[in-house]
Amino acid sequence: MEAQRTIDDIRGKVQSLKKEGNTIAFVPTMGALHEGHLSLFRLAQKHADEVVASIYVNPEQFAPDEDFEEYPRELENDLAKCEEEGIAEVFAPTDEIMYSGEQYLSIEIEELNEYMDGGSRPGFFEGILLVVNKLFNIIEPDFAVFGQKDIQQFRILQQMVTEFNHDVELVMGPIKRANDGLALSSRNKYLNDEQRKLAPGLYRSLQYVGKQISDGAKNVELLLEHQKNELEAKGFKIDYLNLFSFEKMKPVVKPESGSKYILAGAVYLGETRLIDNLIIEK
Repeated sequence: MEAQRTIDDIRGKVQSLKKEGNTIAFVPTMGALHEGHLSLFRLAQKHADEVVASIYVNPEQFAPDEDFEEYPRELENDLAKCEEEGIAEVFAPTDEIMYSGEQYLSIEIEELNEYMDGGSRPGFFEGILLVVNKLFNIIEPDFAVFGQKDIQQFRILQQMVTEFNHDVELVMGPIKRANDGLALSSRNKYLNDEQRKLAPGLYRSLQYVGKQISDGAKNVELLLEHQKNELEAKGFKIDYLNLFSFEKMKPVVKPESGSKYILAGAVYLGETRLIDNLIIEK
């Protein structure tokens, strides 16, 4: 399987698929594909006749001190996996294709990126919106599939689709996990053996707090503080661990019945940043 490298080439391929009467589901990725990505491909196939994927490590969502240069790039292996999964076309542009010439325009976000990953990584979601907006304009899919692991991304993209009037339906795929519960991520490759054994601790903490909330626990702050202490004692460095509203992505102290929440955490093991979340509906 060969990737389409230019905007004209991928547009031509997608238009040909549409002329044959096919609906298109789109799965954007940064490559280094693992079972989590493949589960999104399979979910996409349930929603549309053909699936198009992109493989692009977007520089606009990396801060200067982050791992843009080190981020795993495995295009040949990724294309083989796409072919095995029956992906119709893959778009793998260069930076020069995606950001040709001087950039005069940008996207700003209000409120939805104040906490969680948006609070920890300034400019992160602006970079994601910029590239996904471009990709939606290039591919023009009927459906676009994203993973729950990046739930703040999904919520912000929902808002973008609504406010920018994109004619695409977003689909959120569940988090794919290893047998011990660790959320699959391309960055898991950074973990050494000892860190890999510790890594599922974040998910176990979220499960514990989530069960307590579902069982009616009132003092969520105390529950979270206890779990932060437990994780730190095991060697985790806490970025955030909190309960957030689904709509506004803001911290919640007292969850109310009839509402939807995100119990989410981001931690470091050594230099590796791990994120995970649970959706809680009271």
